[in-house]
Amino acid sequence: MRTALVTGASSGIGHATAVALVAGGFRVIGTSRDPDAIPASALIPDVEYRALDLLDPPAVDAFAAGLGDVDVLVNNAGESQSGPLEELPGDVIERLFRLNVFAPVRLTQLLLPGMRARGYGRVVMVGSMLASFPLAYRSSYVAAKAALKGFATAARGEVAPFGVWITTVEPGAINTGISERRTTYIADDSPHRQRFRTMLDALDRNASTGTPPERVAATIVAAVRSPRPKPLYAVGSRAPLVFALRRLVPRTVAESVTARSHGLRIRD
Repeated sequence: MRTALVTGASSGIGHATAVALVAGGFRVIGTSRDPDAIPASALIPDVEYRALDLLDPPAVDAFAAGLGDVDVLVNNAGESQSGPLEELPGDVIERLFRLNVFAPVRLTQLLLPGMRARGYGRVVMVGSMLASFPLAYRSSYVAAKAALKGFATAARGEVAPFGVWITTVEPGAINTGISERRTTYIADDSPHRQRFRTMLDALDRNASTGTPPERVAATIVAAVRSPRPKPLYAVGSRAPLVFALRRLVPRTVAESVTARSHGLRIRD
C-alpha cells in the first residue's frame, strides 16, 4: 500500500484530497496545526492526523524524520493573502513565503531522497491559477504560488530519471470557504481602498460559485496515478479556454481580461 502525506488536510482541497486518496486505497497521513481542533464531523476515517506547524523549520525537519517511507506528497497547506503592494508589511510577506514556499520546498527536500532510493515518488504542489494570471492586490500570493511552481517545474527534471515526478496543480476559483480565512492588509486612508474592495468582492463572488474542492482532489489523484504526470494541471475557472486564449492573445489583453473579471480596469 502506498503512503501519501497531505498537508492542510483539515479543510478545503486538502480534506477532499485526503478523502479521495483513502478511497483510492492509499494510506493517508494528514497534517494540521492542531488536529485536536478539527471538528468531529470533518474527521476522515482511516486518515492518520498529525500535528505540523509549517512556520517552524525545526518542527518540519523533526516531523519528516519520524514519517517513515512516504510515496506521495501533496503540498497543499498555505495562506491566502491580499493587499496593495506598497502597504504589505514586510513581516507578513516573509511569513507568507515561509508557509507557502519555504516549508513545502523543505518538506519536499526531506522526502525526495527516500523516493529516489525506492525508485518511485509523486510530489504535487497545490498552486493557483493566479500564478499564471496575476491579479492586482494579490501580488504576494501570486509571487509565492509562482515561486512554488518554479521550484516544481525545474526540479522535476532532476528527479524524473529516478521514477519521481513533481507536478503543480493550479486551481482557479474554488468554493472552499477560504475567503473567510484570507488575510488582508490595507491602510485606513489607502488610496487603493475602493478598488481593493471591488477586487475582494469579485473574488468572493467567484469563489462562492467556484469549482468544488472534490474536483481539484480528483485532478490531484489523477496526477498521482499517472505514470508520467504533466508539469501543470489547471482546474476550474474555465481553465482549458483561458489557457488557450493566453497563448493566442497579447499579454496586455490577458492582463486586462483578468482585471475586468474582478471588476477592475487597467488604464492604457
